[in-house]
Amino acid sequence: MIKFVLQVIPSYVMSIFQLPSNLINSIEKMMNSFWWGHGRTSHRGINWLSWEKLSMHKTQGSMGLKDLSAFNLAMLGKQGWKFQTEPDSLVSWIFKARYFPNNSYLTTTIGHNPSYVSRSILQARFIVRGGARWSIGHGNHIPILNESWLLNGETIPSNISGANYVSHASLNSLMDSYVKRWNELVVRQVFSEELASKILNTPLLEQVQQDTLLWKAEKNGRYSVRSAYRLCVNELVYLSHLHKPGYWLVFGSLKLPRKLKI
Repeated sequence: MIKFVLQVIPSYVMSIFQLPSNLINSIEKMMNSFWWGHGRTSHRGINWLSWEKLSMHKTQGSMGLKDLSAFNLAMLGKQGWKFQTEPDSLVSWIFKARYFPNNSYLTTTIGHNPSYVSRSILQARFIVRGGARWSIGHGNHIPILNESWLLNGETIPSNISGANYVSHASLNSLMDSYVKRWNELVVRQVFSEELASKILNTPLLEQVQQDTLLWKAEKNGRYSVRSAYRLCVNELVYLSHLHKPGYWLVFGSLKLPRKLKI
């Protein structure tokens, strides 16, 4: 069904424009009618479940149909990821000069006169931020606060006690000047015992020389629309109340005709 949508709306359109909600609703109604059908005397079928529930993953007891809004944002996030990780590309230069000359894609504001393209791509920042993780090199380009550089991709929020001491500091200020290791004395002076322990347990690898932003949902560290969509619907958007407990993976592995499983 998603192939049908991409035939109607070319993929490059969804990767640079955020589709209007009324257009997405119209397309989802078409997809809904395809699944529920209609009677011979009526053009309205029986809507057994809401579209929101139908778009949950199969492992959560649903049909696994695509949520077009999340899919659109995942495609827009790919452009934002390029702005953040490929700053020397031509399109990154143009957008940075025009829309965020003094900031990065993740830290800029929308501004007073944004184009529809820039506004659309900026809407996907929560996906890029939620899936990004820093691999620590020298630490010169990684702010201490509000960046996912701790073990397991955690961040240090700016509202913690002592944040004012490191609000404009980069990560290298917490590291030893001559050897690649944490300056334990400084870390324990600035942060609480629990947070200092998390920092000191975050590994610093000698072979990593440059600060690199990685995509945590893929083993190769590269952004993919598929994993970004999965991250969006499973972690970044609150839909856990729609999950249905059960042995859905076992059910899906049964050797039955596809239409019977559906």
